[in-house]
Amino acid sequence: MWSSTGVLDLAPLRDQPELTGDRVTLRQLDETFLDGAWRVLQDPETTRLTGTHGVFTRDQVRAYLKGRPGAPDRADYAVVRTADGEYLGEVVLMDLDEGNRSMNFRIALGGHAFGRGYGTEAVRLIVAFGLDVVGLHRIGLEVYDFNPRALRVYEKCGFVREGVLRDALWWDGEWHDAFQMSVIEGDPRLG
Repeated sequence: MWSSTGVLDLAPLRDQPELTGDRVTLRQLDETFLDGAWRVLQDPETTRLTGTHGVFTRDQVRAYLKGRPGAPDRADYAVVRTADGEYLGEVVLMDLDEGNRSMNFRIALGGHAFGRGYGTEAVRLIVAFGLDVVGLHRIGLEVYDFNPRALRVYEKCGFVREGVLRDALWWDGEWHDAFQMSVIEGDPRLG
């Protein structure tokens, strides 16, 4: 448990310091990660788990990555394996609500990173950054009902289920629910 000063510091969102764990490092996402980001976007399991219907060109991905550094109201990080710098995916704090000191969160990892603890560590790093460094009160997310692995990771990292968005995603010929989850300053965080 910890307490908050109630002060939001937006400078770390703009500056995005490197966040290092034992297995993964979060580095500011930019166009140097184009090859890895492109590879992850081509992974059908990743696009299914994130509910990504869009098809993007390599030039669109390059433009997106080029626009990430220096954003004053979000934090876009590349998730790289600490041991060798391999790009595993991205983790993002977005949708800043200054008045309520809250942001939303998303993560997208390539299939080659599933089941190895990389996602859990990336979530722990970004939650600690958001709550302890930026001074957020709340970090929210949505996760689809067909992604129990992500549900377990989020719960392990302190997120609590708040509600269900019924029929939030049309995928593979059927509707799927999304769970709304959040972690709030003062909530217990594991590990």
